Amino acid sequence: QVQLVESGGGLVQAGESLRLSCAASGRITGIGTMAWYRQAPGKQRDLVAAITSGRTTNYADSVKGRFTISRDNAKNTVYLQMNSLKPEDTAVYYCNAGIISTSDLRNYWGRGTQVTVSS
Repeated sequence: QVQLVESGGGLVQAGESLRLSCAASGRITGIGTMAWYRQAPGKQRDLVAAITSGRTTNYADSVKGRFTISRDNAKNTVYLQMNSLKPEDTAVYYCNAGIISTSDLRNYWGRGTQVTVSS
């Protein structure tokens, strides 16, 4: 059974930093694109950042220059370094990945980690 487990969320003040981690575990043959999404109360879940297996990255305009996504393929882990946090970054952050397990490619989600930024 493949699982994605996020960690690193918390409560910070505006201007501070947080680093989120998401580790994939289970019977994994390969991992394609890994990504972070976020969902604020009453809003839809939106893409924050994505990174391909070749380490090409993509960011939402609202986080460009402040957030950095990276991955460690040896550890099946993706990170999100969040700097200069703003109150509008407050949301539940979800990890997403396309994972090949045995012969099947499926899209997996983590359960989310809360990030709260106070003003």
